[in-house]
Amino acid sequence: MRAEKGNIVIIGAGPAGSIAAALLNNKGYRAVILERDAFPRFSIGESLLPQCMEFIEQAGMLDAVRNAGFQLKDGAAFLFQGKHCEFWFADKFTAGFDSTYQVQRDRFDALLAAEAQRMGVDIRWRQEVVEADFSGEQPVLTVKDRDSEDRYRMTADFVLDASGFGRVLPRLLDLEKPSGFPVRQAVFTHIEDRIDDPRYDRNKIRIIVHPELTDVWYWLIPFSNGRCSLGVVGEAKILKVSERDPQAVLKQFVDAEPGLSALLHNAVFDTPVNSIGGYSANVKRLHGKGYALLGNAGEFLDPVFSSGVTIAMKSASLAAEVVDRQLRGMAVDWQKEFAEPLQKGVDTFRTFVSSWYDGGLQDVVLYQQQQPNIKAMICSILAGYVWDENNPYVKNSEPRLKTLVELCREP
Repeated sequence: MRAEKGNIVIIGAGPAGSIAAALLNNKGYRAVILERDAFPRFSIGESLLPQCMEFIEQAGMLDAVRNAGFQLKDGAAFLFQGKHCEFWFADKFTAGFDSTYQVQRDRFDALLAAEAQRMGVDIRWRQEVVEADFSGEQPVLTVKDRDSEDRYRMTADFVLDASGFGRVLPRLLDLEKPSGFPVRQAVFTHIEDRIDDPRYDRNKIRIIVHPELTDVWYWLIPFSNGRCSLGVVGEAKILKVSERDPQAVLKQFVDAEPGLSALLHNAVFDTPVNSIGGYSANVKRLHGKGYALLGNAGEFLDPVFSSGVTIAMKSASLAAEVVDRQLRGMAVDWQKEFAEPLQKGVDTFRTFVSSWYDGGLQDVVLYQQQQPNIKAMICSILAGYVWDENNPYVKNSEPRLKTLVELCREP
């Protein structure tokens, strides 16, 4: 079996992997990405948050993303039983980007990977990591070429796992642990939307609560080419996808929401409907000797606030800094410099996700007499600025949000 070496080996060429590789490449390291698939490939999670733009800019990819023709996203709209509330990111509490994009992930991920390659990153496609040994002085990965079936060993100074839902190192190193969230399922597709309502704003993601089942919600994410990503999320026992055709499930739930059904009355369902269940995940630890877990490889909460790509990019940014200092011989503390800072934002998102399914946050975002300063602070959370501890709803998210829910609930 042949053997190779690389400064830093990154598993996965998605947003976390490409951003991390670009940041490390810019610091002078040889970053090698091992990607199991070939790009472009389908991935769910099309609605970015403005916080993502900070990390894209850090990696030197901002111009490429801006010039790609993706759909502008300047906020979010929430709807439930005739109630409607919009958030404009320009009104947020935290300084930073006021807009982002809604992207077809096959194009977006391929663009970031191509930019990383342009910078000099070595991306190896259809390479699957099948074994991982961190017992020696350096990590050693066993890699299978999925085309030739040949195997080889890759020795690295450090390994970053950005494999997303593939969760390579959590599986190989027995790091997985159950998530605290109920098992939910998402049923989704891309459609030719043919929306003809002149009031519809394509610059906003639309999040709609089921008219009767308040822990079931829909997303509608418009793209720049007249298409949308459409999905419904609920507990598996409610959606019952295992018992029926996924397209029938999705259409049934769309028909149950009058506003959504009217909006999509001309829509063409021309793409197979997919489903994913039990996606919430957690791990025993985010780092160990010779490795760190980025994004969904570490923890994934829920799709409701589009937090996945934001957390992934934040983890890439943090990890690149710590790896750099470590490989330059400096003393580092991965727990204090990576895991704990990352977890602060994840915990804020978790508080808001939990409150959403409890119904409390739904009352908050749909409250019609919200004070502008409070709405601006909530808007910052929705924009992904969950690491800004100047925001009281970040620094003390759980008690602050609980109090706000009580104030906003209708008697």
